[in-house]
Amino acid sequence: MEKIYDRLRKKHVALTPEEGVRQRFVDFLIERRGYPEGLMANEVGLTLNGTRRRCDTVVYDRNARPLAIVEYKAPSVAITQRVFEQIARYNLVMGVKWLIVSNGVNSYCCRFDLDTRQAVYLPDIPPYDSL
Repeated sequence: MEKIYDRLRKKHVALTPEEGVRQRFVDFLIERRGYPEGLMANEVGLTLNGTRRRCDTVVYDRNARPLAIVEYKAPSVAITQRVFEQIARYNLVMGVKWLIVSNGVNSYCCRFDLDTRQAVYLPDIPPYDSL
């Protein structure tokens, strides 16, 4: 089994198609968008309707509060409404303002208004300091 180093978990993990997308996207966020490595975590557990789930990546603000959830899919998996519904369910627990999904081919980001429950999609992934 081929492995890849996860810089956030600080260990080697199995290189699946989804994991490859995660590691490249985390590198992109850190190196090209200025996301602080120390304010990001992979495989963050949460409980939703009594069931344990995991957010692929959570980005935190400088006060260690969740700021964004990132959901990854393998490149062969289309980013559909169903993917956004999955991340929106996680957000019922996390309560973040930013939702990002990527399959390594297409990436989407929206700002989620917690009061109105409305999402505004952005043309690109914003830099950390714009979140």
